[in-house]
Amino acid sequence: MARPAKKRRICEIPQMRGFVPVNPQKTENIEMTLDEYETIRLIDHLGYSQEECAEQMNVARTTVQAIYDGARKKLADVVVNGKGLSIQGGVYELCPKAASCPGKNCHHNDCDGRRCDTCCSGCTNV
Repeated sequence: MARPAKKRRICEIPQMRGFVPVNPQKTENIEMTLDEYETIRLIDHLGYSQEECAEQMNVARTTVQAIYDGARKKLADVVVNGKGLSIQGGVYELCPKAASCPGKNCHHNDCDGRRCDTCCSGCTNV
């Protein structure tokens, strides 16, 4: 019997939950899960390393690598083949401190600015 998948911590539900090609002749749609979206957001958009991303998402680095690789393949298929993209589902939990987490925007010297639960007490966002 397979072990149940561990929930991946995500910081936010994307505001844009889907994209369609400019010329929507093709009806095929690719589905990206919210945890795949989160790896793209953390690694490509915010510049986290895979290790930092794994810490933020509360999973192993190898898990992040597998999620990220799958997400990149889906994005490539969408862009290269002009398919639609929908972002939904997956095995995740929304971080309870997501609204106040400064992420990499925290510039306090004593704050690592990575995990929602390790932000320094000097942050006004906590």
